[in-house]
Amino acid sequence: MITLKTPLILVAMLAFFQVPAQVTNDLTGAWETMQSDGSRGVWIITPKHFSIAWFKQKEFLYTEGGKWEWNDGKKMELMWEFHTNNRDLVGQKKSVSVKLKGSELTISDTQWKRVDNGEPGRLAGAWLITGRKRNGEMRNRTPGARKTMKILSGTRFQWIAYNSDTGEFLGTGGGTYSTKEGIYTENIEFFSRDNSRVGAILPFNFELKEGHWHHSGKSSKGDPIYEIWSTRPSLGI
Repeated sequence: MITLKTPLILVAMLAFFQVPAQVTNDLTGAWETMQSDGSRGVWIITPKHFSIAWFKQKEFLYTEGGKWEWNDGKKMELMWEFHTNNRDLVGQKKSVSVKLKGSELTISDTQWKRVDNGEPGRLAGAWLITGRKRNGEMRNRTPGARKTMKILSGTRFQWIAYNSDTGEFLGTGGGTYSTKEGIYTENIEFFSRDNSRVGAILPFNFELKEGHWHHSGKSSKGDPIYEIWSTRPSLGI
Protein backbone atom coordinates (compact mmCIF):
# COMPACT_ATOMS: atom_id res chain seq x y z
CA MET A 1 0.00 0.00 0.00
CA ILE A 2 1.18 3.52 -0.77
CA THR A 3 1.81 5.65 2.26
CA LEU A 4 3.65 8.96 2.24
CA LYS A 5 4.47 9.27 -1.40
CA THR A 6 1.33 11.30 -2.19
CA PRO A 7 1.99 14.32 0.01
CA LEU A 8 5.49 14.51 -1.36
CA ILE A 9 4.06 14.76 -4.82
CA LEU A 10 1.73 17.54 -3.98
CA VAL A 11 4.56 19.69 -2.91
CA ALA A 12 7.15 19.07 -5.48
CA MET A 13 5.46 21.20 -7.98
CA LEU A 14 7.29 24.22 -6.74
CA ALA A 15 10.76 23.51 -7.97
CA PHE A 16 10.10 24.80 -11.48
CA PHE A 17 8.29 28.05 -10.71
CA GLN A 18 9.42 31.48 -9.60
CA VAL A 19 6.10 33.23 -8.92
CA PRO A 20 4.01 31.55 -6.17
CA ALA A 21 0.71 32.95 -7.49
CA GLN A 22 1.35 31.41 -10.90
CA VAL A 23 2.39 28.11 -9.34
CA THR A 24 -0.82 28.04 -7.33
CA ASN A 25 -2.78 28.48 -10.54
CA ASP A 26 -0.77 25.72 -12.20
CA LEU A 27 -1.44 23.32 -9.33
CA THR A 28 -5.14 24.01 -8.91
CA GLY A 29 -7.42 21.23 -10.10
CA ALA A 30 -7.39 17.43 -9.94
CA TRP A 31 -4.66 14.86 -10.60
CA GLU A 32 -4.67 11.07 -10.71
CA THR A 33 -2.36 8.08 -10.94
CA MET A 34 -2.71 4.33 -11.38
CA GLN A 35 -0.46 1.89 -9.54
CA SER A 36 0.65 -1.54 -10.75
CA ASP A 37 -1.58 -3.24 -8.16
CA GLY A 38 -4.65 -1.57 -9.69
CA SER A 39 -5.03 1.06 -6.98
CA ARG A 40 -5.92 4.56 -8.07
CA GLY A 41 -4.99 7.85 -6.48
CA VAL A 42 -6.87 11.11 -6.96
CA TRP A 43 -5.94 14.37 -5.36
CA ILE A 44 -7.72 17.70 -5.48
CA ILE A 45 -5.86 20.98 -4.94
CA THR A 46 -7.46 24.36 -4.26
CA PRO A 47 -5.42 27.52 -3.54
CA LYS A 48 -5.23 26.71 0.20
CA HIS A 49 -6.49 23.14 0.76
CA PHE A 50 -5.96 19.65 -0.60
CA SER A 51 -7.25 16.10 -0.33
CA ILE A 52 -5.92 12.82 -1.66
CA ALA A 53 -7.94 9.60 -1.90
CA TRP A 54 -6.73 6.10 -2.73
CA PHE A 55 -9.09 3.34 -3.80
CA LYS A 56 -9.08 0.11 -5.78
CA GLN A 57 -12.19 -0.71 -7.79
CA LYS A 58 -14.91 -0.58 -5.10
CA GLU A 59 -12.49 -0.78 -2.17
CA PHE A 60 -11.62 2.45 -0.35
CA LEU A 61 -7.98 2.38 0.81
CA TYR A 62 -7.19 5.62 2.59
CA THR A 63 -7.33 9.40 2.42
CA GLU A 64 -5.31 12.36 3.62
CA GLY A 65 -5.45 16.12 3.34
CA GLY A 66 -5.58 19.52 4.96
CA LYS A 67 -3.96 22.86 4.19
CA TRP A 68 -0.94 23.90 2.21
CA GLU A 69 1.11 27.05 1.71
CA TRP A 70 4.38 28.18 0.18
CA ASN A 71 7.64 27.79 2.11
CA ASP A 72 10.16 30.42 0.99
CA GLY A 73 8.38 30.52 -2.36
CA LYS A 74 10.15 27.35 -3.41
CA LYS A 75 8.41 24.48 -1.67
CA MET A 76 4.90 23.54 -0.70
CA GLU A 77 4.37 23.03 3.00
CA LEU A 78 1.64 20.52 3.78
CA MET A 79 -0.26 20.68 7.05
CA TRP A 80 -2.36 17.56 7.65
CA GLU A 81 -5.84 17.76 9.14
CA PHE A 82 -6.63 14.10 8.46
CA HIS A 83 -4.70 11.00 7.41
CA THR A 84 -6.39 7.64 7.76
CA ASN A 85 -3.21 5.70 7.03
CA ASN A 86 -0.98 7.61 9.46
CA ARG A 87 -2.91 9.43 12.17
CA ASP A 88 0.32 10.68 13.73
CA LEU A 89 0.72 13.09 10.81
CA VAL A 90 -2.39 15.05 11.81
CA GLY A 91 -1.25 18.48 12.98
CA GLN A 92 2.21 17.98 11.47
CA LYS A 93 3.88 19.93 8.67
CA LYS A 94 6.22 18.78 5.94
CA SER A 95 7.89 20.67 3.09
CA VAL A 96 8.68 18.81 -0.12
CA SER A 97 9.79 19.69 -3.63
CA VAL A 98 8.17 18.20 -6.71
CA LYS A 99 8.71 18.22 -10.45
CA LEU A 100 5.86 19.45 -12.61
CA LYS A 101 6.12 19.44 -16.38
CA GLY A 102 3.06 20.31 -18.43
CA SER A 103 0.20 17.99 -17.53
CA GLU A 104 2.45 15.43 -15.82
CA LEU A 105 3.87 15.31 -12.33
CA THR A 106 6.69 12.87 -11.58
CA ILE A 107 8.17 11.89 -8.26
CA SER A 108 9.84 8.67 -7.09
CA ASP A 109 9.12 7.11 -10.49
CA THR A 110 5.41 7.75 -10.02
CA GLN A 111 3.63 9.76 -12.68
CA TRP A 112 0.49 11.76 -12.00
CA LYS A 113 -1.59 13.19 -14.79
CA ARG A 114 -3.82 16.20 -14.72
CA VAL A 115 -7.55 15.52 -14.72
CA ASP A 116 -8.66 19.15 -14.83
CA ASN A 117 -7.39 22.64 -14.04
CA GLY A 118 -10.33 23.63 -11.86
CA GLU A 119 -12.73 24.22 -14.75
CA PRO A 120 -15.63 24.39 -15.42
CA GLY A 121 -15.99 24.22 -11.64
CA ARG A 122 -18.88 26.43 -10.59
CA LEU A 123 -18.37 24.87 -7.16
CA ALA A 124 -14.58 24.49 -7.27
CA GLY A 125 -13.04 25.13 -3.86
CA ALA A 126 -13.04 23.90 -0.27
CA TRP A 127 -16.35 24.10 1.59
CA LEU A 128 -17.50 23.41 5.16
CA ILE A 129 -21.07 22.62 6.16
CA THR A 130 -22.54 25.54 8.13
CA GLY A 131 -26.26 24.77 8.13
CA ARG A 132 -28.60 21.79 7.99
CA LYS A 133 -32.39 21.58 8.07
CA ARG A 134 -33.84 19.20 10.66
CA ASN A 135 -37.55 18.71 11.25
CA GLY A 136 -38.27 21.67 9.03
CA GLU A 137 -35.96 23.99 11.00
CA MET A 138 -32.65 25.29 9.68
CA ARG A 139 -29.89 24.84 12.24
CA ASN A 140 -26.70 26.79 11.75
CA ARG A 141 -23.33 25.61 12.97
CA THR A 142 -19.91 27.16 13.31
CA PRO A 143 -17.16 24.78 12.15
CA GLY A 144 -14.65 23.89 14.82
CA ALA A 145 -12.31 20.94 15.19
CA ARG A 146 -15.11 18.64 14.04
CA LYS A 147 -15.48 19.36 10.33
CA THR A 148 -17.37 18.08 7.33
CA MET A 149 -15.57 19.35 4.25
CA LYS A 150 -16.32 19.09 0.56
CA ILE A 151 -13.44 19.87 -1.75
CA LEU A 152 -14.04 20.18 -5.48
CA SER A 153 -11.97 20.75 -8.59
CA GLY A 154 -13.58 21.39 -11.96
CA THR A 155 -14.85 17.82 -12.30
CA ARG A 156 -13.92 15.90 -9.13
CA PHE A 157 -15.25 16.05 -5.58
CA GLN A 158 -14.54 14.51 -2.20
CA TRP A 159 -16.28 14.95 1.15
CA ILE A 160 -14.55 14.13 4.41
CA ALA A 161 -15.85 14.13 8.00
CA TYR A 162 -13.06 14.36 10.59
CA ASN A 163 -11.74 16.02 13.72
CA SER A 164 -8.66 18.10 12.95
CA ASP A 165 -7.60 18.22 16.64
CA THR A 166 -7.79 14.52 17.49
CA GLY A 167 -7.24 12.97 14.04
CA GLU A 168 -10.52 11.07 14.32
CA PHE A 169 -11.86 10.06 10.90
CA LEU A 170 -15.61 9.64 10.43
CA GLY A 171 -16.05 8.93 6.74
CA THR A 172 -15.43 10.00 3.16
CA GLY A 173 -16.68 9.55 -0.37
CA GLY A 174 -16.04 11.02 -3.76
CA GLY A 175 -15.96 10.76 -7.51
CA THR A 176 -16.95 13.02 -10.38
CA TYR A 177 -19.56 15.76 -10.45
CA SER A 178 -21.33 18.13 -12.82
CA THR A 179 -23.45 21.26 -12.47
CA LYS A 180 -26.12 22.03 -15.05
CA GLU A 181 -29.28 24.13 -14.90
CA GLY A 182 -29.42 24.17 -11.12
CA ILE A 183 -28.71 20.44 -10.74
CA TYR A 184 -25.55 19.20 -9.05
CA THR A 185 -24.92 15.52 -9.86
CA GLU A 186 -22.47 13.22 -8.07
CA ASN A 187 -21.12 9.98 -9.55
CA ILE A 188 -19.78 7.94 -6.63
CA GLU A 189 -16.41 6.20 -7.21
CA PHE A 190 -15.47 5.45 -3.59
CA PHE A 191 -17.30 5.42 -0.27
CA SER A 192 -15.56 4.46 2.96
CA ARG A 193 -18.70 3.49 4.89
CA ASP A 194 -20.43 1.29 2.31
CA ASN A 195 -18.78 0.29 -0.96
CA SER A 196 -22.09 -1.02 -2.30
CA ARG A 197 -22.92 2.62 -3.07
CA VAL A 198 -20.06 2.88 -5.55
CA GLY A 199 -21.53 3.54 -8.98
CA ALA A 200 -24.54 5.46 -7.66
CA ILE A 201 -25.55 8.66 -9.43
CA LEU A 202 -27.05 11.24 -7.08
CA PRO A 203 -28.72 14.44 -8.38
CA PHE A 204 -29.33 17.40 -6.08
CA ASN A 205 -30.70 20.90 -6.44
CA PHE A 206 -28.08 23.56 -5.88
CA GLU A 207 -28.05 27.34 -5.68
CA LEU A 208 -25.41 29.87 -4.76
CA LYS A 209 -26.81 32.57 -2.48
CA GLU A 210 -24.49 35.33 -1.30
CA GLY A 211 -21.53 33.00 -1.66
CA HIS A 212 -23.16 30.09 0.19
CA TRP A 213 -23.98 26.78 -1.48
CA HIS A 214 -27.55 25.63 -0.83
CA HIS A 215 -27.74 21.88 -1.42
CA SER A 216 -30.99 19.89 -1.34
CA GLY A 217 -32.40 16.57 -2.48
CA LYS A 218 -32.03 13.03 -1.18
CA SER A 219 -29.01 11.42 0.43
CA SER A 220 -27.44 8.15 -0.72
CA LYS A 221 -29.80 6.46 1.77
CA GLY A 222 -32.83 8.17 0.22
CA ASP A 223 -33.41 10.58 3.10
CA PRO A 224 -34.38 14.21 2.28
CA ILE A 225 -31.61 16.73 2.99
CA TYR A 226 -31.16 20.48 2.90
CA GLU A 227 -27.65 21.74 3.65
CA ILE A 228 -25.79 25.02 3.48
CA TRP A 229 -22.07 25.04 2.73
CA SER A 230 -19.65 27.98 3.06
CA THR A 231 -16.19 28.33 1.56
CA ARG A 232 -13.32 27.84 3.95
CA PRO A 233 -11.60 31.07 2.85
CA SER A 234 -14.77 33.06 3.65
CA LEU A 235 -14.79 31.46 7.11
CA GLY A 236 -11.12 32.22 7.63
CA ILE A 237 -10.29 28.57 8.20
